[in-house]
Amino acid sequence: MTTRGRFAIIKFMRQRFSAFWLIVLIIAIILSGSFFAGFYFGRSNQSDINKITSLAAKEEDKPEQVDFSPFWRAWNIIGEKYIADNGNSSTTKKVTDQDKVWGAISGLTDSLGDPYSVFLPPEKKKRFEDDISGNFSGVGMEVGIKEEILTVIAPLPDSPAKRAGIQAGDKIIKIDETLTTNLSTDEAVGLIRGKEGTSVRLTLVRGKDKPFEIPITREIITVPTIETKKFADGVFMIRLYNFSAISPNSFRHALRQFVEAKSDKLIIDLRGNPGGFLDAAVDMASWFLPAGNPVVVEKHNDSSQDRTYRSRGYNIFNNKLKMVILIDRGSASASEILAGALSEYGKATLVGEKTFGKGSVQELVPVTSDSSIKITIAKWYTPQGHSISLNGLKPDIEVAITADDVKAERDPQLDRARQILSAK
Repeated sequence: MTTRGRFAIIKFMRQRFSAFWLIVLIIAIILSGSFFAGFYFGRSNQSDINKITSLAAKEEDKPEQVDFSPFWRAWNIIGEKYIADNGNSSTTKKVTDQDKVWGAISGLTDSLGDPYSVFLPPEKKKRFEDDISGNFSGVGMEVGIKEEILTVIAPLPDSPAKRAGIQAGDKIIKIDETLTTNLSTDEAVGLIRGKEGTSVRLTLVRGKDKPFEIPITREIITVPTIETKKFADGVFMIRLYNFSAISPNSFRHALRQFVEAKSDKLIIDLRGNPGGFLDAAVDMASWFLPAGNPVVVEKHNDSSQDRTYRSRGYNIFNNKLKMVILIDRGSASASEILAGALSEYGKATLVGEKTFGKGSVQELVPVTSDSSIKITIAKWYTPQGHSISLNGLKPDIEVAITADDVKAERDPQLDRARQILSAK
């Protein structure tokens, strides 16, 4: 064999070895159900061994080949040239190849530009599971990304955040010493939450005021579900704090109290309610709407998967019912679905402030046995076709609450709702 031939074989084998880790990454993505059917990497004159296509993909569904050579080159540059500044700290974590794979997938989801689509590597997935089971301590507030800024959706009642004076709509620009500019919602939540008894410092901006700092001590958070109250003028109020799995049953009991109070004037207070389960919102709307009426339309990338959620037709109230729904900047997601449907069917008058505008659906999809992608799969629209994500809900009667109102413990929104019901 000629010397030139030997060099060609050696070069070919090196190409195979260099591609090993990338092939592992591609297979992992394919096995996780990724929609990518193939990747093209390397220059056009490279061997066909560098052209990988998923055998699982249908022939007609194959996307255009993607040039993956920049990733391959970056991987090798990091492996060959990067040196960690470990210093003398014994706590410095060594970055493994698996960490780099997690980072690559995180970058892939970040490229979507959607604050609600995030990759959850093992540690973050575990924290997410703890969150939804209720086993966490923190400051007691819901946050989201609004106009590319980390924003308070709502502080929970009787929570450390509420007692510290945090309000819906406050912008969080720093968590301790970490700027929130490039943080996802999940990353920010991870920094805000922590061990019970420890503290966190939040730097906030409210309206056009200068930034200010609030230290908050973390506690075990207990999320309330519902409260009821009957006023002397005969108005009955149901205050709903979230749309959890038990909320529909709690709401049914609250409606029974309303009926037993022999009132025809109802306020549903959704202020500061960040939402929750879609099914809970549909169930609650069903008490006021005929069977089959659309409550919300869920639109997907593939229109064949679009779905309309309809009233179950409990519809126990006649036309004599007078209803006002209170909303504000902290009303989001399922709150917007319920308020939007009852408003558009003329069942309720909306009073307060424009809602948050969180009208998207996320699905948790496994990537490996201990990691997942939480990804936006659909958008919500009101029965009349208004995008909740783009527009939120505007109140029929706008009433703001000022800082002076808060200090004086006045509630002009509730006062206006009662006036409207008493005048009907």
